[in-house]
Amino acid sequence: MTTIAIIGAGPGLGTAVARRFGREGHDVALIARNRERLEALAADLTTEGVTARAFPADVRDPETLAAALDAAHVTLGPIEILQYSPVPHRDFMRPVLETAPADLIGPIEFSVYGPVAAVRQVLPDMWDLGRGTILFVNGGTAAIPHPDRAGTSIAFAAESAYGHLLHETLAADGIHAAQLVIPGAIVPGHPRKDPAALADALWAIHRDRHGFRHYADDLDS
Repeated sequence: MTTIAIIGAGPGLGTAVARRFGREGHDVALIARNRERLEALAADLTTEGVTARAFPADVRDPETLAAALDAAHVTLGPIEILQYSPVPHRDFMRPVLETAPADLIGPIEFSVYGPVAAVRQVLPDMWDLGRGTILFVNGGTAAIPHPDRAGTSIAFAAESAYGHLLHETLAADGIHAAQLVIPGAIVPGHPRKDPAALADALWAIHRDRHGFRHYADDLDS
């Protein structure tokens, strides 16, 4: 069986996705900055019967991110599914009139350089397999920009454009690129925004392979 690489893996959505895809037989590469937390998550998943390994990397450092994905390929085997879902930093969310050019460096590194580096690293596996799925997970500002969250609004728009270009360009190769927009916060117990419900939604996107943008819940206008 092949591997899902979860970039931005944590105790909420990342763990739920690892369980959901692991239940379907996929090995799991957990990627985030904190080695100790990742290794603890991997150990917990292993006790549940999921083959999971930790590969620390910072999404704002394309070289270390590519190296982590390469290590995941070597350790677990070909990466068929890539999920890009790190949580943006709070300091990315400044009001638009208080946002200077330097304030956009972090968001662009986070939401553009990181995804591009990750996708370029895993595409050879997907081409060799003749199939693949690239999942982008974003907040509501990816669809409706917010004046108090300029950094994420601008960077998510760029990430969305990149994802949509991949969706159109890679379909002929059997590779499906899609985006799940989660308005507001992930809410345990919520019928559509509980981590397990979101993991089910991401599995359905991978399975059904239809359309680019999907919504976990209704957008606030």
